[in-house]
Amino acid sequence: MPSFDIVSEFDRHEATNAVDQANREIQTRFDFRGVDASFSLEGETVSIEADAEFQLQQMIDVLRNKLIARGIDPRCMEIEDAQTSGVKARQQVKLKQGLEQPDAKAIVKLLKDSKLKVQPAIQGDKVRVSGKKRDDLQQAIALLKGEQGPDLPLQYDNFRE
Repeated sequence: MPSFDIVSEFDRHEATNAVDQANREIQTRFDFRGVDASFSLEGETVSIEADAEFQLQQMIDVLRNKLIARGIDPRCMEIEDAQTSGVKARQQVKLKQGLEQPDAKAIVKLLKDSKLKVQPAIQGDKVRVSGKKRDDLQQAIALLKGEQGPDLPLQYDNFRE
């Protein structure tokens, strides 16, 4: 019976590369001359530090562009509020990985409501979808990638016949 897994993850190595590239771009940009601004990646959290809050927004745009260039979906970014303390402004950006239970339930409900002949099942932080025909599975992927699909960075892997 053909099946595939729906996951939400990113390549940590590519995230490290994106943060390094963003640091390099910030150091060479004219509008950041003489400004102490930097990105740092600890685990799945990117810490952004700059002199002013408006610079943080520019830095988030740079980070988003670098993540896109490295093949990481920008929807995995969860941007927290900025903290300003005297001279410095700091902000945390969490890179989400794995499907949370409510998101997985929403995917299962969407697939069941679509009347496709597939059986979705939640397995930890992923959803396994199985069906009798490969065409049904491809329709399920098209449904999730389409307009009524969830606004999540989803990948489809482990496709088996």
